[in-house]
Amino acid sequence: MTETALPTPRRDWPGAVRAVRQLLADPNDTHSVFRVMAALNAGTSAKNYQRLLRSAEGGRIAYRRPELIERLMDRAWLATFAPGTVGAAYRGFLEKTGYSADGLKAVGDDVHGERQVDHPYAWMGRRERDLHDIWHVLTGYKADDPLGELCLVAFSYAQTGGLGWGFIALAGALKSLRETGGRAVRRAVWEGYAHGRAAAWLHAQDIETLFAEPLEAARTRLNIAPPLAYGHAQAQFDAWAATQAAAAA
Repeated sequence: MTETALPTPRRDWPGAVRAVRQLLADPNDTHSVFRVMAALNAGTSAKNYQRLLRSAEGGRIAYRRPELIERLMDRAWLATFAPGTVGAAYRGFLEKTGYSADGLKAVGDDVHGERQVDHPYAWMGRRERDLHDIWHVLTGYKADDPLGELCLVAFSYAQTGGLGWGFIALAGALKSLRETGGRAVRRAVWEGYAHGRAAAWLHAQDIETLFAEPLEAARTRLNIAPPLAYGHAQAQFDAWAATQAAAAA
């Protein structure tokens, strides 16, 4: 049997700068997000896996090593959750956006190559990828809104410590502040980071248990505050985006 070694983590700042420029030019370019992560998140999955082991619930999750994508792609399983639960909210998220867990996997595999490596750190990387849309549901930051995605990026930086998330959040906030001329966007992005710092560490949540919990009760238990600054900034950001679209037409 041929042994597959994980690559040695190294940061690639020139690659990250190129990718973030492409992302700022097209906020829907998910490939560029993965390229930034690949360039700057060196060692993040390893660090978070070790943290997972240090908690009782996280240790149980690490011992079982469930592949989240298998659950998140199981529509019959998702259909079992009662209205008002996290699982029902995630189900509604998929129906509204048309997104899917295997969509993120396909983009990630396109950038990184197939990541189905039998190694704990590779498993943790897949888990972090598959948690992304669940965090959209928990935080209230919309996935089909560039500002909502930017706020969740800041939240994710606080939760994961991955430098790639922080680099995207900073670059996006500076671009928005410069072009829209408003501080509401900056406050919304900072709110995302602050909420991520204040919240419980979400990696250690058992998804099957979480999905059965009422959404608002889960937010309270996990200390995820309402995204008030994000709501205030949306109107300003949407007005700027409409102006940009009209100018490009």
